[in-house]
Parts: sequence; C-alpha cells; structure tokens
Amino acid sequence: MAMAFRWPRVLTPSHLAQLMRRQKDPAAALRLFDEAPLRYPSYRHNSLVYSAALDSLLSVDPLPVPAVADLLSRLALRDSCPAPDLLFARAIRALSGDPPAALSLFLRLLPRSNCPSWSLSFHALLRLLLDHGHLSLALRLFSSCAGRREVRLGPPALNLLVAALCRDGRPDAAVEAFAAFRDLCCYPDRDTYRNLMRGLCDAGRLDDAIHLLRSMLWRISQKGCDADVVVYRTLLEALCQNGRTAEAEEILAKVLKKGLRSSKRRRTFCGPVLQGLTAEEAKKVIDEALVASGVKSLTSYQAMLQDLYEEGNFDDAQQMFDEMVESGFRPPVSIFENKISALCQEGRADDSVRVLEKEMPSRDCVPTVGTYNLVMEGLCKEGKSMRAVEYLDKMDKQVGCVAQKETFEILVDGLHAECRHPEAAQVLERMLRRRYQPNRAVFSSVIQGLCSIGGRYEATLWLEEMISHGKIPEAEVWASLASMGFALA
Repeated sequence: MAMAFRWPRVLTPSHLAQLMRRQKDPAAALRLFDEAPLRYPSYRHNSLVYSAALDSLLSVDPLPVPAVADLLSRLALRDSCPAPDLLFARAIRALSGDPPAALSLFLRLLPRSNCPSWSLSFHALLRLLLDHGHLSLALRLFSSCAGRREVRLGPPALNLLVAALCRDGRPDAAVEAFAAFRDLCCYPDRDTYRNLMRGLCDAGRLDDAIHLLRSMLWRISQKGCDADVVVYRTLLEALCQNGRTAEAEEILAKVLKKGLRSSKRRRTFCGPVLQGLTAEEAKKVIDEALVASGVKSLTSYQAMLQDLYEEGNFDDAQQMFDEMVESGFRPPVSIFENKISALCQEGRADDSVRVLEKEMPSRDCVPTVGTYNLVMEGLCKEGKSMRAVEYLDKMDKQVGCVAQKETFEILVDGLHAECRHPEAAQVLERMLRRRYQPNRAVFSSVIQGLCSIGGRYEATLWLEEMISHGKIPEAEVWASLASMGFALA
C-alpha cells in the first residue's frame, strides 16, 4: 500500500484517528483502520478511531450500508472498548433512505453491545421512522423499548409520536399515547401540549381540547402564561372560529387570572370582551391579552412572534416586536431567524437581506452561521446566487462565524441552477480549502456544468479531484464528458 507517511514506532488511537481524517480517499482511511491492529499486536481501537472510520464511510456516496453495519458490528460484538450511543445514532441518521436497515441495525446490534445507553439511537430511529410514515414500525419500536433501562422515554419521544399521530389524522391515538406516557412517569412539556392541542382543534374535537387545557391550569398557577401562550391561543382562536365566543371569553379570563402574579391584580381583573367581534378582531384581542395582560417575559414574546411569523402575519408581528422592545427585552437571534425564514418562504429574500443588514445591527444582534445560511438559501431560490456568494467574505470577516459545509452546498446548488458554472467551481474550490468533503452530487453538478459550457480541461481536473476523494462518477458525468469528445488515455 502506497503511503504518504511512515508508520510510527508507537501508535496511539488518537494518532491513528488523525491520520485517517487526513486522507482524502475514504478507502485509504479504512485501509489504515484495518492495517493498524496487524502492525501493532498490542494496539486496540477505541471509540475515537471508530468515529473516524464511520466518518469515512459516511462520506462515500452512495452509502455502503453493509460496510457501515459491519463496522458497527465489529464495535458492538468484537472489540472491548465501550460502544458510544452517539456512533449508532449517527449511523441511523445516515440511513435515512433505508428505514428498515436502520431498524435492523438498532434491534440486532445494540442489545448485544456493551453500550449503557441507547437514548440517542432510539430517538434518531424514532424520528426516521415517523418522518418516512412508518407509524406501525415506530409503535413496535416503542413497545419493544418500553421499560428498558437503556432507553429513557422522555418528552422528546412523546412529542415525536404525538405530532406524527396528529399529522396522520389520529388525535384519539395521540390522546391515548399522552395518557400512557403519564402512566410511565414521563411528563409532557409545552411542545407536547402544543402538538396535541393543534391536532384536536384541527379535528374539530374542541371539547377534548378544552379538557386538555384544564389539565394545564396547574402550569399557569405555577409559572404564569409564559411560553404556553401559543397553546392557549390555538384553542381560543378555534373556539372563536366555531362561534363559541362565550366559552373563549370564559377560558381566556381564567387563563389570564391564574397567570397574574399579584393578588391585587387578580381582584381587579376584568377579562377582555370577544363577543361581537369578527374572527380577525378576536384574534388580535387574544394575542394582545395573552402577552400584555399575563406575565410579560421574553419567552412569551418569542413564542407568540414565532407563531405570527409562521402564519405570515408580519404586521401584527412587528407591532408585538416593538412592544417587546419598549418593555425592555432585547430580541435574541432566534426571533430574527424566524422572521428571515418566513420572509424567504414567501419569496421575499430582499426583505430578509434588510433584516440581516439593517434590523439586526440596529438591535446589536450578531448573526450566526444559521442566519447567513437562511438568507443565502432564500437568495439562491430567487435566482440571486451571486449576491449570496458575497456573504462568504462577510462571514470570513466576522469573528467566530465560519462557513459550514451546508453553506457551500447551498451556494454551489444555487450557482448551478443559474448556469454560473465557473463561479460554482470557485466556491467548490474554497470548500475544499476548508477541508470539507463534498458529496458526489456537488462534484457531479460542477463537472456537468463545466461540460455544458465547453470547459473540458477544467471538467477533467474536477473529475480527477472527485476520484481522489473516493467518489465514483455517475453515468451522467461520463456522458457529459464523452459528449465533448473526452477519451481515456
């Protein structure tokens, strides 16, 4: 085997992991993994080396599922080092295109391993099954893991299941799951109530929704309205839309009165009037009452603003935002990111740029990599990818803001869609200088794009680079090169 280095006299797992990560070709990294125990009889792999090997396998496109299963089988069944739950979780997420294989990996290997906790793997597999509509498999997974000490069934698992059941139009099953989890001493959080409340209201089961809200009143008594305002808002608006305004008034008054901290304010409290108002007018009264009349907090403002942005209600959101600032709260980055995401979904990328460049600096709010990615993606979707590329330089000048692999993939896809293939190649080159591993689709789009504009020499260089990274070109790539008269020497 041709090596660019000599094996050291003494090899440690951390040194081997570094050597493996320096290899451009995943196959070369895996050869090091296999050869090290043969060269050093007393050497043993640890979780750090297995993580580097898994990274090498996950960078191969298409994903070699048998090789991944074989690596994890070796970790779980043969080596004596503790099997980290995180490695299994990463492998399961990578198997998103093959849920049955992910389920087989979980059920076959984890019970036989020395992994003390399976919670990360369990939640990754549960999300994967539910996202692909395998509800029956997810329920079987629940039943097989319930009661096992290795799996902690907390609110995240309950939220995933309740949300999936409600999306599937089965709020009755969601209510049963909600009750079953309470019996397992797993208590719901705000997202659980929110998902279930939306499912019940969408199904027209308002009486059950009212009963659910009454079960939440102890939360209001303990900490006020706070972020739970979005749960109450869902029910109150549904009641108004169905002509049950009197009940909405009664529930709103009860929520607000329990949410008021001062006993003096409770005695003088007078609930808002909703009768005689249109649905939109009642909605505004409810929004204002929940935030202004309850306990004012940054959390409650954040929750309401997120809902308003998701609904595309930017005018009311701006009014509430101004009220939040006047109340002395400093808006966090997440509020601006919610606004940018909502604007981009409506095709208003230019407005999202204004939020990034004017509104955030005016509030002394520093954008993150996620903020830039949202704006870049919005610009690329509207055919303004060259403007998006400019933000790479701005990110380089901002301390602590380093462009990620996803950032470069967004730009390459956007430039390719606009037939700006030389610029896409330049972005890919910058990506490689940052030591990110492009996937096969990124290489293929650049090569095929250069072929379409007659850049045979540049396309050939990128083909060599692609192969050096262990990526196998697809038939379409060879066809593009062949169409230009490319011939193998």
